[in-house]
Amino acid sequence: MDGSLWVFGYGSLIWDPGFPVAERRIGRVTGWHRSFCMRSIHHRGTPEAPGLVLALDRAEGGSCQGVAFRVAVGAEAATIAALRERELVSSAYLETQLTVATEAGRVEALTYVIDPDHVQYCHLDPEEQARIIARASGGRGANRDYLWSTTAHLAELGIADPDLDWLAERVRQLV
Repeated sequence: MDGSLWVFGYGSLIWDPGFPVAERRIGRVTGWHRSFCMRSIHHRGTPEAPGLVLALDRAEGGSCQGVAFRVAVGAEAATIAALRERELVSSAYLETQLTVATEAGRVEALTYVIDPDHVQYCHLDPEEQARIIARASGGRGANRDYLWSTTAHLAELGIADPDLDWLAERVRQLV
């Protein structure tokens, strides 16, 4: 380990990291899966009409492919502060370190995972997710744009996520 700060992105961080990136690597975490399991009351919804955002949810035998970002030297403290402001706005995420397997080797990366005991945690069937995402909007814009941007960027990176692809198509049908 060279002391670099790595951050693992699996949702909006993939296309909007918000910090200076020195290196990007496609990587995979095991024991977790990407899921629309967090009600969003700030960024993609409101307390009155929550949206849904992606989170890493613990899953026995699961895995999630995303992007490991190496933060530019000298920007580590500012990056952590910015990520905490962005990701820990309601304490539904837990800040942790996960091992990310990449083609160039393993890295330990700062990662935000869902707190399954938090009130914003949910398990909804895909059709209900689509209905919520099609209509919700919050401080960072329409929930559907978050979904569509994530699926588009995953596709650009060659990362397959059939569940998100189905959801994106279903939301297009609804709007």
